[in-house]
Amino acid sequence: MIAETTKKALQALFPEPAAAVEEIPASPETEEADKAPKKEAGPRPNGVIERDYAVHGYHLDAQVAVDQLIDAVNIVDQNEFFIETITGVDWIKEGEFEVIYDFSRYDFEVCRVVIRTRVPRDNPQVPTITGIYAGANWHERETHDFFGIKFEGHPHLIPLLLPEDADFHPLRKDFKP
Repeated sequence: MIAETTKKALQALFPEPAAAVEEIPASPETEEADKAPKKEAGPRPNGVIERDYAVHGYHLDAQVAVDQLIDAVNIVDQNEFFIETITGVDWIKEGEFEVIYDFSRYDFEVCRVVIRTRVPRDNPQVPTITGIYAGANWHERETHDFFGIKFEGHPHLIPLLLPEDADFHPLRKDFKP
């Protein structure tokens, strides 16, 4: 129940999907191509996907633009989720970082939500969510330490785990010790 309510609220952040494209009948060549494993090319479009918890470990996966992040986090907060973790992924070939926020609930209605946003590697900035979740403070500091992602408006974005004079970010794929 809470998953459906949260999903509908998150989907409201996105415009209605475009009209369905008319399906082209399959030929023997396209049927063979359809059977081949597909690699994801770049980031997926923004939106909300319902996932199989047994396979993925979460129920809802929302890919949002940076300017939608605070609205999405407010939605999960209003639905009584807590922040589990924040981390980054370095998509070096795409020239982007992905910031991933994991949320869960304390009650017995198990529902886990992942919110993702992507930023350019040359200017990795996202707004802080510490005004919504005070516990995000440490997670954002750790992500800043390891990836160099800046959380705009963070109250105390100083190194958490690295030395104070560190001028490197060890989880970037181009990091050389």
